[in-house]
Amino acid sequence: MHEISVSEQYHVLQREEPMSRVQLPFGEPAWLATKYADVKLVTTDPRFSRELAQGLDQPRMRRQQMGDGIMGMDPPDHSRLRRLVSKAFTARRLEQMRDGVKDLVNRLLDDMQTKGDSAGGVDIVEELARPLPVTVICDLLGVPQEDHKIFREWTQALVSDATAKGDVLDVYGDQLDNYVAELVAQRREEPTDDLLGALVYARDAGDKLTENELISIAGAGLLTGGVETVSTALPSFVFTLLTQPELLAQLRANPDIMPTAIEELLRYVPINTAAMFARYATEDIRFGDVVVRAGDPVLPALHAANRDPEVFADPDRIDLTRKPNPHVAFGHGPHHCIGAQLARLELQEALKAILARFPDLRLADGREGVKWEYGVIVRGPSLLRIAW
Repeated sequence: MHEISVSEQYHVLQREEPMSRVQLPFGEPAWLATKYADVKLVTTDPRFSRELAQGLDQPRMRRQQMGDGIMGMDPPDHSRLRRLVSKAFTARRLEQMRDGVKDLVNRLLDDMQTKGDSAGGVDIVEELARPLPVTVICDLLGVPQEDHKIFREWTQALVSDATAKGDVLDVYGDQLDNYVAELVAQRREEPTDDLLGALVYARDAGDKLTENELISIAGAGLLTGGVETVSTALPSFVFTLLTQPELLAQLRANPDIMPTAIEELLRYVPINTAAMFARYATEDIRFGDVVVRAGDPVLPALHAANRDPEVFADPDRIDLTRKPNPHVAFGHGPHHCIGAQLARLELQEALKAILARFPDLRLADGREGVKWEYGVIVRGPSLLRIAW
């Protein structure tokens, strides 16, 4: 009997029930938007609100209601905070960071190669995919080198354990907030020119954000958002290429297509395990034969939108040269991931360096030896050993 894949299930919904009723493990029932056009509307139309979700029993994958920070705001407050943070992610500043990212990748690969040569393989998740984005975002914020490891533990905990009981996630979140508050106090005593120093200045001199907003942005907002995309996407991309040799050969033969290849892998490989961050309708809104009533939550299924055949030709096939590629892997609209360009830079430089350094790269333990995260809100390997 043919087992239907998740992608095929999405295609069935897109044809027959593009706006369908769903129940996540926790929270109230919701509508699930699977068509590309509907997902874009839900994430951009001001008639859908994230702010209304605050204090409600939001549809979610884990028991605890985590504070959404900037993700729980609507304009104009959201726009005000986003403008402050976006100054750190201008195209010019990111390009200035590229050489530093390259150097960091090569240092991590040096260590990885030394360990792998003696052990016959090394875990790319632990040795590259996790430390790379943590180091980059911590340097951007001005977090001391000796504290990078604890930040890795916090960020992994905050996106893990989807069905955690008790107050485990609250404890991790409180630890992170308390630490960031200490860094903020240090910046007040000794101002710095890093991102956190700039945010503290905006708080104190310009009165452009509250103390809670400052801590939320610098903590869970930037650290978890700026780390987990890369730490889960990078090993997933390596797995995809190593299990589809024709794609790997194409990328090796044409390294100049790396930017478009990364975009296609972002489109094809899901980053999150489920639709998240429900938008609440502020009035009745019609989607074809369905009317979403005021007060109803709608979950935008980004991965489904990225496989919509009305937008992407042959959507279930990877085309590393696909153009145009208007995927929504980083979201869309006002809440489009503010660190998307930084994630792209890290993924490009890391994958480029891996392929250049290891011409005979392979899975050390075969496909079956790869371990995957379960019960989390992001999708990716927890253990992926490579050899060369």
